[in-house]
Amino acid sequence: MLQLNYSGHILEAGTDEAGRGCLAGPVVAAAVILPKNFKHEFLNDSKQLSEKKRQLLRPFIEENALAYHVSFIHNDEVDELNVLQASITGMQRSIGKLSTIPEFIIVDGNKFKPYKNIPHQTIVKGDAKYMSIAAASVLAKTYRDEFMEKIHEEFPEYNWKKNKGYPTKEHRNAIRQIGASKYHRKSFKLLPEQLKLPL
Repeated sequence: MLQLNYSGHILEAGTDEAGRGCLAGPVVAAAVILPKNFKHEFLNDSKQLSEKKRQLLRPFIEENALAYHVSFIHNDEVDELNVLQASITGMQRSIGKLSTIPEFIIVDGNKFKPYKNIPHQTIVKGDAKYMSIAAASVLAKTYRDEFMEKIHEEFPEYNWKKNKGYPTKEHRNAIRQIGASKYHRKSFKLLPEQLKLPL
């Protein structure tokens, strides 16, 4: 059963990201502040939900949240920052763009950097424990999936509409055959046997 609040503060923001382990595309982060009476029967960690349930949840979260924001850290910036810093940067940007300043921040995972003077707490598997983190995970995942489906039209050979940029066998085979695209992360080991790829 997900809990609504960790800190006791009314304006508590949950934040999470999607796409850290991908070979292509952005890291997408979201931050969400939920009202105290928020509930939805199937809100959960986005990885536990079907695509259909995530798509149903997204408008419900957006309509009912006190504030939310989604940030994209594109692949060239991921390469520049490294993926962990990209995740933290994305989460901080999302928090900074909220229409309401949170009093407390809860973060999925175990790594974060203090943001302004707002107290925070990292929570391992937080997206399966707290509603605001779960809501942020749903927004991050649905916005990222939508982006990957859009760039799939440009590069259908990688089949991003299905693999969303994750290192599937099919995705790696396409990289092997045609090389990397402008959306691939150059700092990532795109192939297990990689020495030098045609970029």
